[in-house]
Amino acid sequence: MSLFSLENKIALITGSSKGIGRAIAEHMAEQGAKVVVSSRNQDACEEVAAGINGQGGEAIALACNINYQEQLENLVTQTQKQLGSINILVCNAALNPYFGPSQDIPDEAFEKIMHANIGSVHRLCQLVIPGMAEGGGGSVIIISSIGGLKGSDKLGAYSISKAADMQIARNLAVEWGPKNVRVNCIAPGLVRTDFARALWENPEIYEATVSKYPLRRIGEPHEIAGAAVMLASSAGSFTTGQTIVIDGGGTIAG
Repeated sequence: MSLFSLENKIALITGSSKGIGRAIAEHMAEQGAKVVVSSRNQDACEEVAAGINGQGGEAIALACNINYQEQLENLVTQTQKQLGSINILVCNAALNPYFGPSQDIPDEAFEKIMHANIGSVHRLCQLVIPGMAEGGGGSVIIISSIGGLKGSDKLGAYSISKAADMQIARNLAVEWGPKNVRVNCIAPGLVRTDFARALWENPEIYEATVSKYPLRRIGEPHEIAGAAVMLASSAGSFTTGQTIVIDGGGTIAG
């Protein structure tokens, strides 16, 4: 069996109807995992799941708004009911309703970012990890950002939430390592997704960013998915509590 095989694994991936989450779902399915495609829009989820199934993979679509505890609970319950015990959890869904200095962020936007980006990860891990432990182990992958490693004059609250993701991974890796549950983060740099469109579609921001990246370009969603597959598979079986930075070298050169 391939070191990267995910045969007989059940993978739940939030925010997976587009962008990085979609790429992760598609590539995990290619490696044999049964995947749950989830985002707020059921139709969008079904479209991605149909594409995976059409390519010979196995996927189901379950809509979920990560802002609501009852929807997170239903997502986990329905996954277990339809596919079985969850072996892989990818916390990818996040939001950022504000772009600007921290001084001017409305309280509502700040609280929304913290509730969604930190709270949903915390709650999903609470819901899923105990079952992983009972089943002999599993892998949790949190999609963070290099924003959690650097200061920002435009993405302050978002960056705080992404730094928190890294600490959640460290804490849970320590708590659950004895039960063979591994918890890691991936911190992408600028990637060509709808979520980051305001950054890469702006010529000034784009040029300023890629000029500091040794590879002189932004990333593509599939370039993040490869690391997620590694962390979920036997190839990552001795990796836990880590943040893997995938940013074209931006943080080491910028």
